[in-house]
Parts: sequence; C-alpha cells; structure tokens
Amino acid sequence: MKPFTKRVVNIICAIPKGKVMTYGQIAKIAGSPRAARQVVRVLHTLSEKYQLPWHRVLNSKGCIGLTGEHGQLQRRILEEEGMIFQQNGSINLIEYGYEPLHLIEEMK
Repeated sequence: MKPFTKRVVNIICAIPKGKVMTYGQIAKIAGSPRAARQVVRVLHTLSEKYQLPWHRVLNSKGCIGLTGEHGQLQRRILEEEGMIFQQNGSINLIEYGYEPLHLIEEMK
C-alpha cells in the first residue's frame, strides 16, 4: 500500500462515531491537500477490506456526495449516530466535524 493511501486509511479509521470529516480535510492531513479525489478512490476500493467508516466522510459543504440508495443509506447511518441534517441537506461541520489533532502531529 502506498504511503498516502495508508495515511488516508488510518485517518478514516480514526473518525469517531458521531463525527465527520471531508474528503479535502483527509487529503490535507494525509499530506496531499489537492488529492480529495484520491480519498474518494480509497473509500471506493478499500472500505470493505479495511472496514472503513465510509459514511463519516462528506464533501466540503458537509453534504453527502453519494446519490440514490447509497446516499440514503449514508444519511440513515449518520442520523443513527446522532447527527442532525440541516434543511439544505448538509451537516454542520463546526458541530460534527472531527479534527484529529494527534494524527495531524503524527503525519508531519
């Protein structure tokens, strides 16, 4: 596994129940601020293998990026974890956002 991918997996695994991170935030902490799409790729290809909490990763606006049944499933899981969606369909990133300070230090 490439170093960036390993860092992304570790960051996603660290997101606690009831909290979320954005694709861009994960990419930045993993050392490549412009690699948000690579985070999407990691989630798509490795979520099942590494039991990643994929549902805790949102776009930069705090919205679910998936559509259809997968998007509905993600919303349902997040609501079960206690998150409340705003009227525009987003999650308040200030309230529910996760800042893994210990990981930021480790990744330096």
